Amino acid sequence: MHLKSLSLFAAAALALAGAAHGADNGKVDRKAMKAEKDKIEANAKADKARCKEMKGNEKDVCEADAKGKEKVAKAELEQKYQPSPAHQRKVDEARAEHAYDVAKEKCDAQKGDAKDACEKDAKAQRDRAKADIKQKYARAGRTGGSASTGATAPAK
Repeated sequence: MHLKSLSLFAAAALALAGAAHGADNGKVDRKAMKAEKDKIEANAKADKARCKEMKGNEKDVCEADAKGKEKVAKAELEQKYQPSPAHQRKVDEARAEHAYDVAKEKCDAQKGDAKDACEKDAKAQRDRAKADIKQKYARAGRTGGSASTGATAPAK
């Protein structure tokens, strides 16, 4: 009798836990996501406004940084609300492109061979980052991808 009561109690507890977990049915809180997206866009607008006071290469670097930060933040937002290997890969790629774009703009302040070397170094760093990302997600694909979905990240 005691075992039967425990079994019923356990079944009821699991049913309640499942109902509570399934209440959102995996849906994204669209209002919260929209609010965060609006905040990202407002921050980007403010960052770009700060750049307007600058001149020359400093302004170009600032604008590239503001644009890159916005892209990274949007990719992170997507990953936060819809986690997946594909979205995480987009975050990693956005970070790599952001670093490259800013570095490339900084190179424009230099001249001649120094500028060429700077651009070559920035491109090499970006290429290494992209290769690392590709290897990371290829390895994840060989091991079965995400443990929760079994999905693999698409190759680019």
